[in-house]
Amino acid sequence: MSLETLDKCPVCQQSSFSNYLNVEDYTVSHKEFTIQQCNSCYFLFTNPRPSEASIGAYYESQDYISHHDEAKDLMSKVYTSVRNHTIEQKVKLINSLVKPKGTLLDIGCGTGNFLSAVKQDGWKTFGTEPDSGAREVAAKRVGATIFEGITEESLGAQQYDIITMWHVLEHVHKLNETIDWLQNHLKPNGRIIIAVPNPQSHDAAKYGRFWAAYDVPRHLYHFTRATMKNLLQRHGLAVKKILPMWFDSFYVSMLSTKYKSSKTNLVDSVVTGLQSNLKGRAGTNKELNTSSLIYIISKN
Repeated sequence: MSLETLDKCPVCQQSSFSNYLNVEDYTVSHKEFTIQQCNSCYFLFTNPRPSEASIGAYYESQDYISHHDEAKDLMSKVYTSVRNHTIEQKVKLINSLVKPKGTLLDIGCGTGNFLSAVKQDGWKTFGTEPDSGAREVAAKRVGATIFEGITEESLGAQQYDIITMWHVLEHVHKLNETIDWLQNHLKPNGRIIIAVPNPQSHDAAKYGRFWAAYDVPRHLYHFTRATMKNLLQRHGLAVKKILPMWFDSFYVSMLSTKYKSSKTNLVDSVVTGLQSNLKGRAGTNKELNTSSLIYIISKN
């Protein structure tokens, strides 16, 4: 499996990096990968990393739940049961952002559960998914063509009221080209919704190299609030609001305890999840800092 090494920071294009953390790929290869930090803008990224042509092999696992619908073990059962609730919350969110209901593009739609719910709610939906198996399941579920990526001509021929990327941007090789595409294909009063893990959260600090949301090498980037805002500003986009993903702290903690000690520690996971959510709550002179963050984005 070939690796490529970045010699320039994906955000600021500077060339001075420091090693931040070495993390094992606990899902597929069990190889160790390095997360580096830009010495100029402090962006965190996996480097070296698999090339775009070879990254697919690192997704070939039944443990990669977003590409499968089967709920076989404890982790997948928790994931699927929580997913149904979070989808309802996501639909409420998009309905609060844009009225009346218009066009929505979900990039990296997995097996199409969210996209199906949005379509049933009255939105005109479009979706992309690079994994062929998940794409086939999504197409059947949604009852429409799911495209492999945003380079499809029919997707690029229009603009959208809402563009969503639920835990997807951290996987995208062509980071700046993707952000440019989002900016160009968002309607003037539309919104982009990007959800990503937060390496500054309490659970990330507690579990360190065992923190499941590093998920190397599938996660190519590890966004903080500051580096996300910096990246978007460079492309004419602005963060309007940041929201929490409360359940992620529990799910990520469950996986992290499994990576650390080879079995899930439910008590530790629940305690850490609660602590992460409590410590991560926004308050006076305090920014939201939960395990995963949802960025609501508009054009400048």
